[in-house]
Formats: sequence, structure tokens, C-alpha cells
Amino acid sequence: MKNTWDIFCSVVDNYGDIGVTWRLARQLVAEHGQAVRLWVDDLRAFVRLCPDADAQADSQWRQGVEVRAWHRDWRPVEPADVVIEAFACHLPPAYVEAMALRPGSLWLNLEYLSAEDWVAGCHGLASPQSNGLSKYFFFPGFGDDTGGLLRERDLPATRQVFQADRQAQAAFLLGLGVQRRPDARLISLFSYENPALGGWLQRLSEEAEATQLLVPEGRVLGDIETWLGTDGLRAGDCHQRGALGIHVLPFVEQDDYDRLLWCCDFNVVRGEDSFLRAQWAARPLLWHIYQQEEGAHWAKLEAFLDLYLADLDADAAAALSAFWRAWNAGEALAPAWPAVQRAWPALSRHAEHWARQWAARGDLAAKLVQFCTTRL
Repeated sequence: MKNTWDIFCSVVDNYGDIGVTWRLARQLVAEHGQAVRLWVDDLRAFVRLCPDADAQADSQWRQGVEVRAWHRDWRPVEPADVVIEAFACHLPPAYVEAMALRPGSLWLNLEYLSAEDWVAGCHGLASPQSNGLSKYFFFPGFGDDTGGLLRERDLPATRQVFQADRQAQAAFLLGLGVQRRPDARLISLFSYENPALGGWLQRLSEEAEATQLLVPEGRVLGDIETWLGTDGLRAGDCHQRGALGIHVLPFVEQDDYDRLLWCCDFNVVRGEDSFLRAQWAARPLLWHIYQQEEGAHWAKLEAFLDLYLADLDADAAAALSAFWRAWNAGEALAPAWPAVQRAWPALSRHAEHWARQWAARGDLAAKLVQFCTTRL
């Protein structure tokens, strides 16, 4: 059944919100034949993910999705069959009024991904609104009683083929300006600011094993500049300190970011979109969670750690969790790193198992379509 969809995205924290909604919109079109309009209030952020896009266009078609500029001075449009306000953004009041006059529109609030226990109990619940409409809460999650995880149908197979092809990986990295060293470990770093980062970089520089650190342009560059004693880092720059080579990469579109994660032995990621893509990369990872007031993010971080580490042996689980907690607390990282390295074989096997396990479950887009089909 083909329906029209309006997905509203307010860009709050750089690229996480637009990253999720852009992936979802493309998948609804490509795999489910839906007609999707994606409303974005900051097209400059969208252009970073989709370089062919026009930041000035009110309306444009990209990969089968109609991308619309979400202006403050709202211009009336006919509401869609399915209306998604992503991550509790607020729909234009005039649009909500139009929904109330159009029988049959289904209103969903797409929430952030969480492994917390309460998610299953809230997923799919309706919230009656004062205008007579009901808004449903749709929670991505790790259980069958949640909305599932955002994942394209062919993602696992595509990833496995790429990771088995060393020449394809080398050619891809070379296109980003990185000559891969056969004796070096590859680590990607896409995180928020971290004042303790310098201690870890120093440790990597002093190790016997060479490391190539691949850093897409972003907020963490300031901490790297502090450690290097330089400023003005930009894409294409490369610095060598002892065993550590630091490569600053250009900000790339989503499919290329996936390939970057697939190339690496360890991925440090932030937010939500890159966090989930690092899990699909089937490589050991660290999540730099977005900090919330009064430490509210810690419950979310610990809930995921409990789930992710449940099948790991005690030593490997303790090593990874200590490194995660130190990173997210801004504490010294170097003391926790050796245990992570000792646990590397177990962590690598676990990352592969984790990706296979969750790829066998229903994905977010398919569950959304099913949920809406039963209610329209």
C-alpha cells in the first residue's frame, strides 16, 4: 500500500537528527515504494550529507525523496497520510490545524534510540491531543516489542563484500587522501570535544604498534590541535607523532561514512546515527553519547552497555566498559586502553556476532510501514 509521508526534522545537534531522517526517508522510498517529503529547517546541514543538494532550494528531489525547506513563515500544504515529527520537534501549528480537518492522517513522534527497559512499554502508545487527533509514540529499540533498528535491507551483505576486499578498501581510503599502511591499526574518531583525548593520543604515539587515526572534520579537531600544538587543522592534513599518524578527512556523505567505518579496526562515534552505523560495521566501537543536563544521559549509556556486554566474557566486558565510562566522563583514557587491547580478539568476535544478531530482526522502516498500514 502506497501512502504519502511527511517527515519533519529540526536540526538540533549538527547531523544526528538529519542523518537518521534522511536515511529513513530514502529507505521508505527505495524499499517500500512510499511517497516521502522530508522537511528540514537547516538545509546547510543536509548538504553536508548530500553534497548534490541545494541549500537555497524550497523544494528539490534527491534519491526519490522530495526535500522541502521548513521555513518559519509556514506556507500551507495538504497534510500527508503519515506525519512524523522526528525527535519531538514541533510541527507548524497551521499544519496541525490542517491535519485536524483532514480525516485519516496518522501522526507519529519518532523518538531517539534507547536500550532502556521502559521503551517497550511506551512504544506504540497513543497520546490524545486537544484537537481530537492522537499522536503515537514510535520508539526505535533492540527488542521485538520496539520499533527496531534503522537498517537497509542489503546493508549486511554490502558490508561483508567490502570488508573482504582489501583492494577496494585501499582505493576508497586513497580517495580520502589516506595511504593505508599494511602494519597499522586503523581507528576512526568522530566524537564531541573531550579534554582527556590528549592522554590517549600520547599513549597511541608511544606504542609499538602503528596507528592511523582517521578524523572527519568536526568538533573534536580542537582537542587534537591542542595535543599537536598547532591550529587550523583541515581536511587533507596529516601529522605523524611517533607511532601515531593523524589524518584529517573531509566530511563525507553517508554511504562513504559507512565505508570508512567498515575499513577501520575500531570506531569512536557520537550521537545516534553514527552510533548505530558503527554497530552495523561489526567492529569494536566506543560511543560518545550526547551529554544531557543533570547527567540524564548516563542511564541511557549504561542501559546499552548492559545489553551490549551481556554475552561477553567478564574481562573483555570490564575492559570495554571502563574505557567507555572514562571517555564519557572526561577522565584519563590511557590507563583503560591496555585492557581493551588485550581483549581485542574477544571484542572483534563479539562485534561480528552483535551485527548478525540484530540484522536478523525487523528493521525500523519495515516496522513503521507495518504499524501505519494497520491504522490507515
